[in-house]
Amino acid sequence: MPIDRAATLRNAEKLIRQGKIDAAIAEYVRIVEDQPQDWAAKNTLGDLYGRAGQAEKAVQQFVEIANNLSDEGQMAKAGALYKKILKLKPDHEHSLMQVADVLAMQRLYADARAHLTALIDLRTARGDARGALQAKVRIGSLDPEDYPARLTAVAARIEMGDKAGALSDLKDIASELAEKGRTAEAVEALREAAKLHPDDDEIREKLYDIYFGAGDYARARECATSLEQLGMIAAAQEGAGDVDGALETLKHAAATHEEDAELRVDLARKLIARGEVAAAAEYLTAETAGDDPELLLIVADIKLRGEGVEDGLTILRRLLEQDPGRRDQIALLGWTIAEKQAEAGFKAVELAADTAVAQSDWPAAAAALQEFVTRVPNHVPALMRLVEICVDGGLEATMFSAQAQLADAYIAAGSATEARFIAEDLVAREPWEAANIERFRKALVLTGEPDPDAVIASRLSGESPFTSTDLMSGESLFDEPPPPPPTPAHEGDAMEDLLADMSNDSDEPPKKAPPPRKPSRLREDTQFTLSSNAIDLDSILGGFGDYDERPAPPPAPTARASAASEDVEVDLSIVLDDIKPGSAPAPAAAPKSQPSAPADLDGVFGNLRDQASRRSGLDEAEKEYKRGLALRAAGDIDGCVQALEKASRAPKLRFATAWLIARIYRERDMLPESLEWLERAAQAPAPTNDESHQLLFELAEGLERVGEVARALAICLELQADAGSYKDVDQRIDRLTKVQAGS
Repeated sequence: MPIDRAATLRNAEKLIRQGKIDAAIAEYVRIVEDQPQDWAAKNTLGDLYGRAGQAEKAVQQFVEIANNLSDEGQMAKAGALYKKILKLKPDHEHSLMQVADVLAMQRLYADARAHLTALIDLRTARGDARGALQAKVRIGSLDPEDYPARLTAVAARIEMGDKAGALSDLKDIASELAEKGRTAEAVEALREAAKLHPDDDEIREKLYDIYFGAGDYARARECATSLEQLGMIAAAQEGAGDVDGALETLKHAAATHEEDAELRVDLARKLIARGEVAAAAEYLTAETAGDDPELLLIVADIKLRGEGVEDGLTILRRLLEQDPGRRDQIALLGWTIAEKQAEAGFKAVELAADTAVAQSDWPAAAAALQEFVTRVPNHVPALMRLVEICVDGGLEATMFSAQAQLADAYIAAGSATEARFIAEDLVAREPWEAANIERFRKALVLTGEPDPDAVIASRLSGESPFTSTDLMSGESLFDEPPPPPPTPAHEGDAMEDLLADMSNDSDEPPKKAPPPRKPSRLREDTQFTLSSNAIDLDSILGGFGDYDERPAPPPAPTARASAASEDVEVDLSIVLDDIKPGSAPAPAAAPKSQPSAPADLDGVFGNLRDQASRRSGLDEAEKEYKRGLALRAAGDIDGCVQALEKASRAPKLRFATAWLIARIYRERDMLPESLEWLERAAQAPAPTNDESHQLLFELAEGLERVGEVARALAICLELQADAGSYKDVDQRIDRLTKVQAGS
């Protein structure tokens, strides 16, 4: 039955004052048993047990009270009771642990550590190894900033066999250290974690993040688990200038992700750019490329740069059979390869040229080879093929240029016979060209001719004919020479027409028509015929005997410039002055009775040289124009612009080339350059009014875009005056007028 608590407390108090401790304890036991939650009574009972020397019973009371206070969150009061317990019994383990926790909550880590250390010693002394390890784990959990203690706790967990707990702790420690910038310690923690669980992807991810953030890309590559991560490493290495490291990362990615074809293609391209063709071949083959034309082109590139040239050509033939339109791509590939491997590049370009020939596109075929010999000068097989295509396609101007290049190539290669033949043909066609004469001289020197100038003089004077042929005529070099056809009385070449004009302009009355031109002095046993372009000085000068009915005066001793009906000799200084460096021609003694003939002859040759120079310049410009169009079709825009700039020097092509260059710059968003070339085009005569109007419209539009309102308005007004309401020029004028007025 319930007791009278108040009476019992009064009685216990009397007993305590009387020194009857045991009796007082009995009274308090009655109270506690009656009301177990009476913590004050329990505390008094614990003190009485302590005074009575009954420490165990006292501790029991205090622990019960302290645990209750701890559960209620009254940690300070609980801590005080635990300390009271430790005074009664210093080896009370539960109290040691509880006091340590309370002290840790108060951030009194040193005191807490001391209590736990005492606990470790107690457990170790009695042989409780596991209990000691648990205490070490408890020490590691006291201060989150005490990483050595936390690592000691991890070691304790491992020793206890708690690998999962140790792994979790190591990950947490590594993350916190990495956030604090203590990379080395974080890495060390993760390495310990990796030892516990080598296949843990989370550990590799954390290591990757740490290494990548620290710029240690080599180790980050070792820890990367995805293709995306490897790509980030390669990009970072390349951005830092470590191209070799980036390639190694891509190789590692290709080895671990063999199924990624795009990666292998990208790696192959980078290796090709570095000239590592053999290495590139490891990552891309014809089999892996399948039927993808772009990949097959890359494979062909690899093969042509390496030892599989025939395999590469087989791939190119296959591509051309499937789509002949790829010839421009293949030509561009050949040009690029030729810069390092001329023969392989030529074979690729030749395939592209042959495809163009099969389509009867002779200019495109010639343009492909022209670009090749521009990049690889003096390549004899390419020049021979170019000449062949020009002959078959009737590309006369290009053929002359190709022949000159071929002659130079033969000279550079020491092929004297071939060089002489072509050089002689070029001089026969254009004897006024100093370059042709000089080329002929080099070829003669190469053959061992002791006096090349004498041979040149002999050829030019007609004493011995040129052994040349007109390649555009279709006649064989070895055909029997046909008899020279009779020349009608009023038919002659350009030179005779010029001389006839001179005769008509003179003060004397017109003379009778010159006699028919006599055949050139070809030996009957020669196997060559004179080219239709070859110059026959006999026929040119033969008419001078009838130009004046009076016989020609005897020649001056220092120069032979007189003419007779049967035999003519020319002062070679007229032709050779510009090609014999270091020597000055001796002045010719002009005849007193007929001073006009030599002067007129010099004028005729000068006129011929001027005409030939202009024609040659235009031909060269047209060649550059065609080359520019071919490069544009092949995707080489920079090369296209350079070729068009050269072509624009010819007045005849200036409008078209300048306008095209302007449009190319506009497509590349290079407005200042586009406007510059539009203005150049505007200064040249336009072929039609429509083209002129369109160019002015584009110029006005470009000027408006860059903010030059006044100039744009002026051009629009000019266009309106000339073409009326052309497109939206009226609205544009209204808008520009308002902008200029500031409204």
